[in-house]
Amino acid sequence: MAYSSHRSYRRSVRQALDDDFLHAVLENFTKSYPASRSEAFSGKDIQSLVNEIAEIKKRSISKLDELFSQFKRKAEELGIIVQIAQTAEEACRIIEKIAEENDVKSIIKSKSMTSEEVHLNGYLESKGFEVIESDLGEWIIQLRHEGPSHMVMPAIHLSRTQVANLFSEVTAKAQNEDISTLVKVARKELRGKFINADMGITGANFAIAETGTIGLITNEGNARFVTTLPKVHVALIGLEKLVENIDDALKIIEVLPKNATGQKISSYVTWITGRSECTVSDTAKKKYHIVFLDNGRTVLAKDRIFSEILHCIRCGACANVCPVYGHIGGHKMGHIYIGPVGLVLTYFYHGLNNARFLADNCINCLACKEVCASGIDLPSLIKEVQIRIHETEGQPFLTKAAGKLLRNRKLFHRFLKIAKAGQKPFTSKDGFMRHLPLMLYRDHSFRSLPNLVSEPLRDRWGRIKPEIEDPVLKVGLFAGCLNDFVYPEQVESAVNLLADNNIETIFPEEQSCCGLPLMMMGDTKNTRMIAMQNVKAFEGGNYDFIITLCASCASFLRESYPGIVGLNENEITRVTGFSKKIVDFRSFVRANIKLSKKEKNNKVVTYHSPCHLARGLNIKMNPEDLITSAGYDFKKADHENSCCGFGGTYTLKFPEISEAQLNKKLNAIVSTGAEILVTECPGCIMQLRGGADRAKMKLQVLHLSEILNPANK
Repeated sequence: MAYSSHRSYRRSVRQALDDDFLHAVLENFTKSYPASRSEAFSGKDIQSLVNEIAEIKKRSISKLDELFSQFKRKAEELGIIVQIAQTAEEACRIIEKIAEENDVKSIIKSKSMTSEEVHLNGYLESKGFEVIESDLGEWIIQLRHEGPSHMVMPAIHLSRTQVANLFSEVTAKAQNEDISTLVKVARKELRGKFINADMGITGANFAIAETGTIGLITNEGNARFVTTLPKVHVALIGLEKLVENIDDALKIIEVLPKNATGQKISSYVTWITGRSECTVSDTAKKKYHIVFLDNGRTVLAKDRIFSEILHCIRCGACANVCPVYGHIGGHKMGHIYIGPVGLVLTYFYHGLNNARFLADNCINCLACKEVCASGIDLPSLIKEVQIRIHETEGQPFLTKAAGKLLRNRKLFHRFLKIAKAGQKPFTSKDGFMRHLPLMLYRDHSFRSLPNLVSEPLRDRWGRIKPEIEDPVLKVGLFAGCLNDFVYPEQVESAVNLLADNNIETIFPEEQSCCGLPLMMMGDTKNTRMIAMQNVKAFEGGNYDFIITLCASCASFLRESYPGIVGLNENEITRVTGFSKKIVDFRSFVRANIKLSKKEKNNKVVTYHSPCHLARGLNIKMNPEDLITSAGYDFKKADHENSCCGFGGTYTLKFPEISEAQLNKKLNAIVSTGAEILVTECPGCIMQLRGGADRAKMKLQVLHLSEILNPANK
């Protein structure tokens, strides 16, 4: 459904967060999925498989017209009628006409996201046809007049009690909650529908141009009934399902079930080439139609940025790992297509009105990109959708204000100094703001917010900077907003460590915010301006490296700066030179510093891995060796690499989800019994330290630099 405002969308999000059953089932699935997926891919080089599929899809999408023509020619030689629908409405009309020409009264369908995309069921029902879904999950949600909440598991949001009550209504007989019994009830109700149906409708996972073959991957045998029993079979297929040959299809089959549900292979893989030789009567031969759906796909295929979204193989794994989906489910994180991929496809297939507020609901944890079977950079595409929406509707007031503020370094820093004075009535000596004003407290009462320090890093730098006579290395320091104005002590610890190893650190005072908050708001113009300001601040410094203690800054500066939209050739060269020198604190320490082992202190430490460190910079392993070398005992927390719920500006847009993810993270941390939590991002520290304080936990949250500080004996 389309939401009238961000506020109305947030209300629907709160409803999902209050659904205890939904929370429990999503928690159980998202907890078990990573282990199942890992087991399914055991012994295989996942990245090589992903690269192969990405190449297959890229090659296929680049020549859709050619593949369609080849498929059509081959299929028609086999007696199949092949048509193409340019729009969703045309696809529905074509199938309606096929039904009318064949005197169809009842239709049986197998699971198809493409038919969901065009709202086929509702259209056919409005024309007087009986339409029955044969997949168990799809039949259940059809009876409830709902859409799927997951692309692979459409009824994952429902309890067995809800299904039993539903089946009791359908059969007019009380049904118990035993799952096997409910399956038998569904089988009994549906068998007659298969036998009596005049038309069967399926989708397809592949359309092989070389042979005119379609392939279906299912976990139930229903698709085989749908394609064989009725007198007419219609396959509705998105153009992006075209591949060149059987080898391409088999490669996708190797990955699809493993990535979707953690199965090594699905129960059924069905190939159909040509019309069935079986007859439905003594006089009539089965009729077979294939309707390809464009609905904007050929335009997408030529889009320099968004063609990549057509590489999707519909495994749904991006939802499986998405922390937002894990809290609110697919009905609140999508329209027809759900999860991260749905945030993009909704805009193109179902319009701006349906995508407007969904596009904001990405926390940018990068988990979807990491798990994608074809390597789609979903976070970047979601952000591009948001940018296009802003280009159409104009930027929100707060985004405009933030852009004007952050692009002017002096104005931004002056604002922070004013804010520092304004916070005095709410500050306390423990580093947090107390007695928050209502505008902050109402939505952010789940955590304490930090004070701005009385003396930011840039003001104390002249005093704390060590003098190194003959340095072995010269490094520039990129502080970022939080290390500069909230947590300068983290930088001081790092500088002490570097000085102790004869490394000179220089802090260029012309630097400002990295620009990531603005990019997360979809403001590319001001992000570009800020990027060039920072590049200029570090030019001429002749640094061996540029280090930062913020994982988010490090990832953005190194991985995203060169690709910022709108840079000219000269700017790209300058930005690339800057980005190549960026290194996160831990990587720098490992490569350039030999730590002396400290005496054990018997304190237990656990670790939280920032999203942009683990997935943005691909640094997966925790720093257990560095932590133990500092004298601490280490205990690994569950879901060490999962998001803390901060997401920068995301926590301002969706504080309810931010709170839910924070609580999930803190529960995993507390279960370790650790006294100290270490991480490598000041944003994560703000979230986790604030949550621990508000919950009155005896948990100290520190940056890695602070426990490695040589001043701490």
